[in-house]
Amino acid sequence: MTAYSLRTRLLALWVLLLASAVATAYLMLGVYDQSTGVQVAQADLAVGRACREIIDRYSALVRARGPGIAEADLAGTVSTALARFPGIEGGIWSAARESLAYAYPTYEGSGPKTDFPAAERDAVAALNAQALRVDHAVSEHRPRRTQVLMLQACPLHGPEAGLTAWSMTRAHVNDGPTYTRFLAGLGFLAATVLGSAAFLSWFLYGFSGRIARLEAALAAPRPDGQDLPHLDRTGERELDRLVDALNAAGGRLREAQARIVATERLAAVGRLAASIAHEIRNPIAAMRLKAENALVSGEPHRAAAALEAVLGQIARVDTLLRDLLNLTQARPLNRMPTPVAPLLAECARLHEDLASARSVRIAIAADGLPAADHPHLDRAQIARALDNLLLNALQHAPPGGRICLGAERVTVDGALRLRLSVADTGAGIDPAIRAALFEPFVTGRPDGTGLGLAIVREIALAHRGEARLVEDAPETTFVLDLPWQPS
Repeated sequence: MTAYSLRTRLLALWVLLLASAVATAYLMLGVYDQSTGVQVAQADLAVGRACREIIDRYSALVRARGPGIAEADLAGTVSTALARFPGIEGGIWSAARESLAYAYPTYEGSGPKTDFPAAERDAVAALNAQALRVDHAVSEHRPRRTQVLMLQACPLHGPEAGLTAWSMTRAHVNDGPTYTRFLAGLGFLAATVLGSAAFLSWFLYGFSGRIARLEAALAAPRPDGQDLPHLDRTGERELDRLVDALNAAGGRLREAQARIVATERLAAVGRLAASIAHEIRNPIAAMRLKAENALVSGEPHRAAAALEAVLGQIARVDTLLRDLLNLTQARPLNRMPTPVAPLLAECARLHEDLASARSVRIAIAADGLPAADHPHLDRAQIARALDNLLLNALQHAPPGGRICLGAERVTVDGALRLRLSVADTGAGIDPAIRAALFEPFVTGRPDGTGLGLAIVREIALAHRGEARLVEDAPETTFVLDLPWQPS
């Protein structure tokens, strides 16, 4: 199932809003055109009725008066005929004498209009002449910018030849209440669409910016080791509910992690105590046995041998306790820019004799490090960690084997890091102890204390780094992954 973001949905809503506005404007324009068309058709129908009304009134006048009809009677007849047609003017036209009568009884002025519209004289004359030629009613529409002028002429049959009745009106198409309502509706539509589009754009911009800030805060590296950072509120109510929920979840997660760490520490203390008891009990048992045998035998040379064995076991216990103190006592770091290549060379030089005795060659690979920019390290502690890794490698490398001390600068998630590595060509790590390799007292050698790698891990953690065994490497490779500079 395809998942769409809120941003995409709001953008689709904006597009739909714009499309609906265009469609609505198009429909409004169609309705307006239709309404103006209806107005023109209605006005045309009224002009035709008015012209026929003049014919009927003229016919009645001829029947009543006979051939001798005065122009005043004609004007009264036209006025009476047009009285019930608002907005329509007209008259009687003679081909020989032009306008015989004119009336505009519904004129919205100071009173009925009686003077002939001189501006339309040519149009009236031409249409009346056409009506006489075809001997039936003719009409004409003359569109203008804000109105349509409609004329109709009808032949009059009576005692005088060459007479026609005519009527005229104007249909307002881009003026008047309908046009005003259309403009108002179109303006309101434009204002609402533009306002909605501006609001949606502003909301999308702000919402996208808030989401981007949350994403950046969640994706930012956290040197303190927190899984979830504390997020600042955005000012958007719905997003702030999620922010509060994430902050609360982060708080609960940190509390749970603290409880887990405390539980693991208690468990580690228990394992450490049991391991210490086991490691110390063996030398004590050996010293006791040697002392009892010396007392029973009574021979001076056996007593001397027993004392030498006791001193050896005491030295073993002293080494164990010294390593334990180094493991458990946290020491403040003395960081300073440290050239790495000379440090590796010094560590290799300290173990040259042991390497020669075991026929093992020590190589150094640190050519890719910058000459001017050095990592910030506690040199003494890193040297101690490398010594432990190098001793561990010498104890496992076969005669004729090789140990490689390496260093490289890498970039991880935009941060510079130093990777120190110690690789040997030995048989590898026993799978049975691989998972707990860096735990105290875990060792694959009968004479080992199992504290060397644990000390290496603590030194790496103190530098905010990590110590690990590289999986699936062609050689047994331990890595110290450290930040180039403290954060």
